[in-house]
Amino acid sequence: MSQTKIPKPAFPAQHQDPPGLESLMNPKPVFEDLGYRGSGKLKNKVALISGGDSGIGKAAAIAFAHEEADLALIYLSEHEDAAETKKRVEQLGRRCLLLPGDVGQQKFCRQAVKEIIQEFGRIDILVNNAGEQHPQNSLADISAAQLERTFRTNVFGQFYLTQAALPHLRAGSTIINTTSITAYAGHELLIDYSASKGAVVSFTRSLSESLAKTGIRVNGVAPGPIWTPLIPSTFSPQDVSVFGSTVPLQRAGQPHELAPAYVFLASQDSAYMSGQILHVNGGQIVNG
Repeated sequence: MSQTKIPKPAFPAQHQDPPGLESLMNPKPVFEDLGYRGSGKLKNKVALISGGDSGIGKAAAIAFAHEEADLALIYLSEHEDAAETKKRVEQLGRRCLLLPGDVGQQKFCRQAVKEIIQEFGRIDILVNNAGEQHPQNSLADISAAQLERTFRTNVFGQFYLTQAALPHLRAGSTIINTTSITAYAGHELLIDYSASKGAVVSFTRSLSESLAKTGIRVNGVAPGPIWTPLIPSTFSPQDVSVFGSTVPLQRAGQPHELAPAYVFLASQDSAYMSGQILHVNGGQIVNG
């Protein structure tokens, strides 16, 4: 990760194998604002979150539970993290269904939605949050297999899960897509990832136009540097040690700091918003 100056270390240097586990991170991410007080903004709604086992998805799930929603969480294979998230959701008095699988496979997305409907009878909120990244030093180092895999998870996965869920959504339902600051600012080590997140922005805007007359709203969140398992499982220990230090607020964000953005977009507080992207990124100026 290129730096114009050597920032003060933000985290201990560390690395783990992808997709990464919360339990191995030092320090562990903060997923919940213990002072958060829900007000029933999502009462009795059902939210489907991909990548809901850890990171931003976990924080959103916990905040949704505080707002009285039931949860269905899709994750790849991080069973330990998913079980912890489910436990916390249930401690808050809400139901939680875990669905391990690959959103890049259309058949899985269809089966997952089928199981959610069987369990809950409805879907009100869809959060397309699953993502992966594979830093490379140059364009020449990005293999065809990596390019395809990145887009399959980050873009195809959002298409497939939305296609599967859409017949069950109705007027007042919401779709929230996680994109990234890299869609706007780029990243020298994340060329394919940045391109995929740019595609998510366009997908969000186009889908919003397509669904406007149905009363289904579509928006997105573009996080900046957030301390999640994705970081130590993809960046080098040296890059991890300075992660987030160069943004204006001079630190990485914690997952719980994004959760209110997802609650806002999922609730009627944002009833007059569609096709928009919220930027929660530590003070980086973004136009778009």
